[in-house]
Amino acid sequence: VQLQASGGGWVQAGGSLRLSCAASQGIFNALGWFRQAPGNEREYVGGWNGRQIYYADSVKGRFFVSRDNTKNTVYLQLNNLKPEDTAVYYCAANRNRIALSALFSENMYGYWGQGTLVTVSS
Repeated sequence: VQLQASGGGWVQAGGSLRLSCAASQGIFNALGWFRQAPGNEREYVGGWNGRQIYYADSVKGRFFVSRDNTKNTVYLQLNNLKPEDTAVYYCAANRNRIALSALFSENMYGYWGQGTLVTVSS
């Protein structure tokens, strides 16, 4: 599976962006979005384990994951963006369904996209 993340950019605080993660050369049954801000470790944002969608507390109510099976693509809608959301956002996939609790673990994903930068100015 090859993943292509896109949709990042610059936005003012309060604005919105939609990130896309398109998969090719295979299908996936679980996908997670992660982000890494400068100087910080990569952290889980939200994802789909094959049955359910689950979000990190820091983004609940602001970020939303959706899928388009016809395009083999998962989206991350970012609303009400804050400067602390500035980071490189990555998508990662597993060919199989995984436990909901496993979504948070980077080790559960064998395929990663290249990342897309989101910059939020105050």
